[in-house]
Amino acid sequence: MALLRYESQVRPPLVDNDKNYHQVTEDIVRPIEANPSRLWWVGFLISLGLLGFGVFSIYREVTYGVGQWNLNKTIGWGWDITNFVWWVGIGHAGTLISAILLLFRQGWRTGVNRAAEAMTIFAVMCAGQFPIWHMGRVWMAFFVLPYANTRGPLWVNFNSPLLWDVFAISTYFTVSLLFWYSGLIPDLATVRDRAKLKWRKYMYGLLSFGWTGSTKHWQRHESLSLVLAGMSTPLVLSVHTVVSFDFATSVVPGWHTTIFPPYFVAGAIFSGFAMVQTLLLVSRKVLSLEEYITIEHIEVMNKVIVLTGSIVGVAYLTELFISWYGQNPNEGWAFAQNRLNIFSPYGWAYWLMMGCNVISPQIFWFRKLRRNLVVTFFMSVIVNIGMWFERFVIIVTSIYRDYLPSSWSTYYAPSIWEIGFYMGTFGLFFTCYFLFSKFFPVIAVAEIKHILKRSGENYKKGHANVEKESADHLYHEIHSDHH
Repeated sequence: MALLRYESQVRPPLVDNDKNYHQVTEDIVRPIEANPSRLWWVGFLISLGLLGFGVFSIYREVTYGVGQWNLNKTIGWGWDITNFVWWVGIGHAGTLISAILLLFRQGWRTGVNRAAEAMTIFAVMCAGQFPIWHMGRVWMAFFVLPYANTRGPLWVNFNSPLLWDVFAISTYFTVSLLFWYSGLIPDLATVRDRAKLKWRKYMYGLLSFGWTGSTKHWQRHESLSLVLAGMSTPLVLSVHTVVSFDFATSVVPGWHTTIFPPYFVAGAIFSGFAMVQTLLLVSRKVLSLEEYITIEHIEVMNKVIVLTGSIVGVAYLTELFISWYGQNPNEGWAFAQNRLNIFSPYGWAYWLMMGCNVISPQIFWFRKLRRNLVVTFFMSVIVNIGMWFERFVIIVTSIYRDYLPSSWSTYYAPSIWEIGFYMGTFGLFFTCYFLFSKFFPVIAVAEIKHILKRSGENYKKGHANVEKESADHLYHEIHSDHH
């Protein structure tokens, strides 16, 4: 019957070295049970420091008003909305890996899905900060929710894409959180059963909801995973589509483009996978998980990066072509002068974006570079710098020169409090990620065990002889097992 779990030798193993079920548990759960390393404390304290700076920057903005930011009469959306769109994009890879790749039964997702799902949740938490604090009078934030009220016929504007954003992102956050947590339950029960200290046993016992690993529990767990994957799949496409509507439904030259929804979705997956690479390359080194997050995982994700980077490149070129082909002078000006012209005030940002997002990922066509960890780490950072500049270019270069030359803005540069707010969201993201890596398994233990006998290196070696057998021999062997 073992032959029914057979996987072709052409596929490289997803778990390196001679591992059995007990060793998988030991390797992944050990960092949770050990005391945090010095490296962990250094990273955690730096993150807390950044978070503190961010909280103070928000305090300044709430106390003294949005005037603390360098927004002006033409640029009403600056760094804050740029950062909002960027963080929402970062959160996309997690749901893609967990939902779509689960439905397609892709085995390689098991090594990376847990960290990617956690990253999604933390990134959406960071993204949500920007529109809320951008309101200025943040105590009025509850006005964005459509609830029965005593203010007469005062309702939210259901025609506004900004309201659609509220619905899309809150739904996305809820489903992602459920998906991540339901996947954690079997692993939390494993940590509970291994716990020596009473408080750890109690805490993980509460978190694992009394999981016993019975057939009924696993059956319900599988069913829930499939239902959540089915719900999440449209969300992967819809959330960034709705974010793109913030721009595409307006009449501002440079914004009202029908290509925005697919282009934003491809860009989000592109930047999300780059951030997953950044985090996993660090995690696998610090937590000694090289045998579970293998070079194969890194290579497959680099293939996704080169694909989505090329899609984004096609979208950039399509935009340029349509701005010329449409013969709308205002649209043409927004692209030809505000962006393409390298001597215009923000021309440098457009070309930096082009270099980081379109040209640099093409090095991943070469297998040696796809499998090089230093190159991959460097490129993952470059891609996210490029994707930040993409959002900045879309927002700022479209509005800093409007129809009246007399109101053409002076050069927009962020204030220290805008930069502080952005740095603070990095602090929030990494503080959450460090806590997650300390108290929860960074890799899904149960899912690794699920693929171990099919894709583990030692089991694959045992199956190597199968390819040399004739079909008749295999047929008789399988049927003799049945009898």
